[in-house]
Amino acid sequence: MRIDRKKTYAFHNNVDYCVGTGRMGLALAKEYQDELRIVQEEIGFKHIRGHGLFCADMGIYEERRFGKKTYFCYNFTYLDRVMDSYIEQGLEPFLELGFMPEALASGEQTIFVWKGNVTPPKSYEKWAELVSTTLTHLCDRYGRDRVVTWPVEVWNEPNLPGFWKDADMEEYFKLFKITYNAVKKVDPRFTVGGPAVCGVKDEFWIRSFLDFCKKEKLSPDFITRHHYTTEMPQFKGHFTYQKLSDPYLGFDNLKTSRVAIDSYKEFKGLPIHITEFNTSYTPTNPIHDTNENAAYIAHQLSHLGDVNESYSYWTFGDVFEEAGIPHTYFHGGFGLVAAGCVRKPTFWTFAFFKRLQELSGRCIYKDEDCVIVESADKKEIRGIVWNRDKKTLKKNFTLPVKEKKLTLIRQTVDPVTTNPLKLWHDIGEPAAPSKEQIDLLKKVDSPCVTSKILTAPQGEVKLDFSIRGFGVEYFTLTPCEMTSDQGYDYARVARGAN
Repeated sequence: MRIDRKKTYAFHNNVDYCVGTGRMGLALAKEYQDELRIVQEEIGFKHIRGHGLFCADMGIYEERRFGKKTYFCYNFTYLDRVMDSYIEQGLEPFLELGFMPEALASGEQTIFVWKGNVTPPKSYEKWAELVSTTLTHLCDRYGRDRVVTWPVEVWNEPNLPGFWKDADMEEYFKLFKITYNAVKKVDPRFTVGGPAVCGVKDEFWIRSFLDFCKKEKLSPDFITRHHYTTEMPQFKGHFTYQKLSDPYLGFDNLKTSRVAIDSYKEFKGLPIHITEFNTSYTPTNPIHDTNENAAYIAHQLSHLGDVNESYSYWTFGDVFEEAGIPHTYFHGGFGLVAAGCVRKPTFWTFAFFKRLQELSGRCIYKDEDCVIVESADKKEIRGIVWNRDKKTLKKNFTLPVKEKKLTLIRQTVDPVTTNPLKLWHDIGEPAAPSKEQIDLLKKVDSPCVTSKILTAPQGEVKLDFSIRGFGVEYFTLTPCEMTSDQGYDYARVARGAN
């Protein structure tokens, strides 16, 4: 394939906008913060979104009974600790408002082992006060001009009866209206969105939501939805297994949201934030730990910016308890980082796409297996090639260059070079690895780096890639300028002393 460096391809890379987390109370754990630190050092997300802001372990809404009287108060002790930790790590929250505090809930239906209440409030007036008081506190603590830039999302997946009692659409719309007004009353600069739907009747829900907003003269600032790409799960022991779905069916589904929104003159062009996406939607699917996941997600990242403002991977780490406390290090958790701070292959997919973004250039080539970008001054080229198949993928590129000599650096993540899951299996799949075993796992969680000097006597270089099944490779091409010390002869050194 001959690349025309004057041609530009559409590639909207917003890989670092947001990442998901388990419920917010988990941020109080050391392992959680250790995993997040690794993610931020290498990738550096801007926002973080999770459930459970108003759940019991955060303790924000308190009602206590003494004798015959009930006393009420707000408590922001843990909220401040969590927010402080996020800001310290360079993150701003993407605030999901939910679930319902037990004392404010109209029913007893809950979800997950940590019992997030999914019923409407028994008093919408108190719910609105809870929202406005919490946001006001955040404004007072962190500065109003800063906090109003934190996106606010109303609830999570109300189109699913497990997340919102009876998936009652009209009741959710009522919740949205009251919440929207409560947020805007604190400061109209806040951006507020929903309906955070996932799967079932998503297009119908989004259209109905927009009809409601139009009728009630509400102006949502963005629309949110979720995106998972596996079929129905099969259960075996502690685990679930799912087949990957055709990615293009998912992309087509995402486009229905864009079409629906743009069909309203009042809402045309509203940003769409995918506030959750991954392959499987279960936290016990071993695919999340694999190289196959890394390659599939690379393809997703090359497309998700086509019609969406952002796309938040669910989740950054494996400190996660929706299905209970994980039994083993590799348990199919959503995270980019496994227990013990071992980086999974998909971690590198995100790190590589972030490096493309950091170049701040333009895309000079894109197909279904790769993305290539160049810097604004045209001195550096970066690219990613991935293979979603089991068979080896061969790709060949010819690029025109001005330099006579260039350095090619390759970083390879595939089942041979970067596969901590295999090592964990080969040492017996220990539920609680020893320190020595964890150190070994960390030795195989990094890309394999190779280098080569290319010459371009005819004004072009050829790049040949042979990507193993489920491999992902990141490469850079930069001018090679030798600054050798006097008398140093690398060729002689490389030949050996004899």
